[in-house]
Amino acid sequence: MGFSFEKLKAGLTKTRQSFFGKVREVLGVGGLDEATLSRLEEILVGSDLGVATAERVLSHLKEETQRSGIARDREQVLSLLKSEIKSIVVDNGSPGDFEESLFAQKPSVVLVLGVNGTGKTTSIGKLARRFAGSGKKVLVAASDTFRAAAIEQLELWAKRSGADFVKAASGQDPASVAFDAVSAAQKRGTDIVLVDTAGRLHTKTNLMEELKKVKRVIGKALPGAPHEVWLVLDATVGQNGLLQAKTFHQDLGVTGVVLTKLDGTAKGGIVLAIASELGVKVRYIGIGEKLEDLELFDPEDFVEALFA
Repeated sequence: MGFSFEKLKAGLTKTRQSFFGKVREVLGVGGLDEATLSRLEEILVGSDLGVATAERVLSHLKEETQRSGIARDREQVLSLLKSEIKSIVVDNGSPGDFEESLFAQKPSVVLVLGVNGTGKTTSIGKLARRFAGSGKKVLVAASDTFRAAAIEQLELWAKRSGADFVKAASGQDPASVAFDAVSAAQKRGTDIVLVDTAGRLHTKTNLMEELKKVKRVIGKALPGAPHEVWLVLDATVGQNGLLQAKTFHQDLGVTGVVLTKLDGTAKGGIVLAIASELGVKVRYIGIGEKLEDLELFDPEDFVEALFA
């Protein structure tokens, strides 16, 4: 089960007010002329859709309104805009289908990436709780060996959720922690392994090399693993998050995004930029601070809440 629609709608209040409220206001002035299109582009970019995504949406909107002759009908233009945005993030199948396929492999290994401060450690704890709560056997690996506080926090999260926990022995490097964790998971009949990783500045090449090594070593412990590579992004940083995502994706092949703090920002358009410019799906979103405040991302509900 995902968030209730009302909770999602409340969580997107800041984005909806900065985006949808302004769009309605601009379209209420008159027809969809060049001046209005220019103002709409400012609003879309301001909501952190990004320039490329905004231009794509508005180009299609202009073509379709001219073709159908509805440029002066605000409600029909809004309906078209909603369809355009929905086409970016909505695909066939329900969000629950993703988790079914995730657990088709046993153990399923997930490499979790993200710069420090995005909520990565907390998100891993929430994911562990989510999976353990649905009856899965979970193992959490603390492969961020550079931050003692993060290891302690992760161990606490693991205990709370009933997950197994593997951390470094003295002097052990991150890749060997991941190797030990995946090896242990195979022996213990674990369903899913969540591997935490270091998150120093994404612009430092040495970090990416370290992460590539962790990924390679996981593959040696279990051929075909990791099965997923998730990037945790803080929604409040907007386009800077997209730059992070591009760097990680280029070097490590990100398969999904966990987007935190979506309720604390007017930049919820980053969801659309990630889908459009990166071609990577947002898998989970965080709205709130509680243990259960991380849920499967439902793109259909997201767009409906954005326009509600």
